[in-house]
Amino acid sequence: MTKTTNTPRRQFLTSMTALATIASAPAFAAAPRPLYKDANAPVPKRVDDLLKRMTLEEKIAQMDCVWQEKNLIEEANGDFAPAKATKVYPHGLGMMARPSDRQGQASAATAAAGGAGDSGARANRNALETATYVNAVQKWAVEQTRLGIPLFMHEEALHGYVARDATSFPQAIALASTFDPALAQKVFTVAAREMRARGANFALAPVVDVAREPRWGRIEETFGEDPFVCGEMGKAAVLGFSGTGRKLGKDKVLTTLKHMTGHGQPESGTNIGPAEVSERTLREEFFPPFEKLVRETNVAAIMPSYNEIGGVPSHANRWLLNKVVREEWGFKGVMVSDYFGIKELITRHKLAATPKDAALFAIKAGVDIETPDGHGYRELAQLVRENKVKVAEIDTVVRRILELKFNAGLFEQPYVDAQLADGLTATRDAVALAREAAVRSVVLLKNSGNNGQGLLPLDGKKMGKLLLLGTHAKDTPIGGYSDVPRHVVSIHEALQAEAKAQGFGFDYREGVRITEERIWGKDEVKFTPADVNAKLISEAVAAAKNADTIVLVLGDNEQTSREAWADNHLGDRNSLDLMGQQNDLAKAIFDLGKPTVVFLLNGRPMSVNLLAERADALVEGWYLGQETGHAAADILFGRANPGGKLPVSIARNVGQLPIFYNHKPSARRGYLDGSTKPLYPFGFGLSYTSFDISAPRLAKATIRANESTRVEVDVTNTGRRQGDEVVQLYIRDDISSVTRPVLELKGFQRVSLNPGERRTVSFDIRPSDLWFFDIDMKRVVEPGSFTIHVGADSVALKSVKLMVA
Repeated sequence: MTKTTNTPRRQFLTSMTALATIASAPAFAAAPRPLYKDANAPVPKRVDDLLKRMTLEEKIAQMDCVWQEKNLIEEANGDFAPAKATKVYPHGLGMMARPSDRQGQASAATAAAGGAGDSGARANRNALETATYVNAVQKWAVEQTRLGIPLFMHEEALHGYVARDATSFPQAIALASTFDPALAQKVFTVAAREMRARGANFALAPVVDVAREPRWGRIEETFGEDPFVCGEMGKAAVLGFSGTGRKLGKDKVLTTLKHMTGHGQPESGTNIGPAEVSERTLREEFFPPFEKLVRETNVAAIMPSYNEIGGVPSHANRWLLNKVVREEWGFKGVMVSDYFGIKELITRHKLAATPKDAALFAIKAGVDIETPDGHGYRELAQLVRENKVKVAEIDTVVRRILELKFNAGLFEQPYVDAQLADGLTATRDAVALAREAAVRSVVLLKNSGNNGQGLLPLDGKKMGKLLLLGTHAKDTPIGGYSDVPRHVVSIHEALQAEAKAQGFGFDYREGVRITEERIWGKDEVKFTPADVNAKLISEAVAAAKNADTIVLVLGDNEQTSREAWADNHLGDRNSLDLMGQQNDLAKAIFDLGKPTVVFLLNGRPMSVNLLAERADALVEGWYLGQETGHAAADILFGRANPGGKLPVSIARNVGQLPIFYNHKPSARRGYLDGSTKPLYPFGFGLSYTSFDISAPRLAKATIRANESTRVEVDVTNTGRRQGDEVVQLYIRDDISSVTRPVLELKGFQRVSLNPGERRTVSFDIRPSDLWFFDIDMKRVVEPGSFTIHVGADSVALKSVKLMVA
């Protein structure tokens, strides 16, 4: 922060003389207030007025961002330095990346990348520090640049605001398992509130990539393998972040759809690998979530993906970003590059030789803002002078940027009350919501034992001494794109409290360790040596001999499944098996014959064949956020009944890949040496109660191509506990002019029923649920029969025929 000093006497007298002269001047001498500063003027007129006042350099500055170079505009202690900013950015600046972090201030890797679990890094800014920093930056932009244009302040918010002390919700793939868009909207409403309280106004979320490759380390960031689920959960996220209107509320933030597209099916399962998929696959599988959100929400931005399709990287793909997104779908927002996405046109794709060449590819393709720092786009003025880019093209981009800033209210209120920021962070209601979301994310995969009654839920009065095993039962992973919440409740903490409250014996052993650290942002991964684990396993087995019931926590952490953003920072896998000696521990415990629950904490669907065969109960928890322990205890002891469903298919091994459920009829013929069926199918999930779903009934069994109908089913809780069922609607076009998937999810509803309760669930079937792209890539609904399936997952289905005349 700059220091104030006493004004010298001569300067003071000179100033007073000047003020007196101004005061005595005729009224007509006062400069009129610019139209763009009039909050009551229509936004298009404000944009026109401001745009005509801007120099070329000021326009290009709006397309620039700063992150790694923040040290150039900060004091040594990390405070913002307005004088330095004026020197480095004399024409202003459009966007700042991650104001909450200390990039450029000698932070360790995780602080720079938003990773969890780094106790050695300099802590990122807390709520008060972030809000104070943002206010200082905005004050410089508004008061010390020529035109006073405020900045976009972007932050990551994949499963909550990625900032110190902010509420950490379940990872995206876990939220998808809730099959509860209303809950997801609440989650991202809280994330937006916490972001805006600190001055952030632009979220780089949600990820709506359709993920068809479980080896890919970023699958945890997605809502799974189905385009319908990705669209529904993505829409919930956008509504939570941004609301429904074009004008942004004071507790809302702008949103960015990531990543356009094909990112979720990379070659070899390796991050940013080519996505060699056809236009048909793009339009039928990867485009739908993006198109839905462009058409149905006021999403502000789209981020191109790193990968290439058909030899064209997305950051240089005019067809993708302009023809499809803008011309076909009518997108009016901005295209924001992924971090270093323009630079990688040079370094990775070898498409361009120089930053100027890369900038030309990107601007012509439709990329509006370069992140995280200016690289190629700082060559735009030269490209204009060379007549390779027209001023009108720059104006078109800047018009979109300014329109968003006006609609966000940044010109009227760029500042926040820094003193309130901490009190709006991790509030009681936010923590309660994090616990609710975690509970509703859990998927029960198996529940046997106990004379056929199921081992779960546990009864503290009958189960005897409980032994908890697993390093991550204590050291809780919460997934990538996380900072450090105020408190993460471990399973150990929660079960220890449970033992005290219920009076049963409790013991803990580490059992097995996967890695020596779990720092998401650190390049090197040190796997725990086998001899160390052998000793831990031996200790665990000895303790297990004195226990009556065992809870075994296994899975992944932030280093064994993560974004591989560089050649020296890998996170993709060539196997889906449990890493290290986890299966060795599991086998040794199973061999004791004690009642055993396995609780998985992980980011990717794993080939858990041994666990599926031998565990008495198997729970898929994913990464459950800061309330992991409380959610686990609620589920394990029956205060909550698991109702989550798998948003991905779980493969038996990598040889089955791809394993997504909505395959074509010619796929999955069979293997000589194994099954083509997944270990657990898409949409699968058990409960502590049982449900019956009736055969579907159609309101009209025959419709015309432009008509709709309704399907109904009766859902009954046939067990003894209250519970949730997710009723799923799938459609199959029986005979078509081009091949169609064997199943396509077109609707779902999560319903909660008391024992014996029955409810009728209905779905509307519209032309958009039946259409597809014909041989000429035109959307059509073809006459003929459609099979309408309804059930509890993608396999347990009952059907009825619908005829389209």
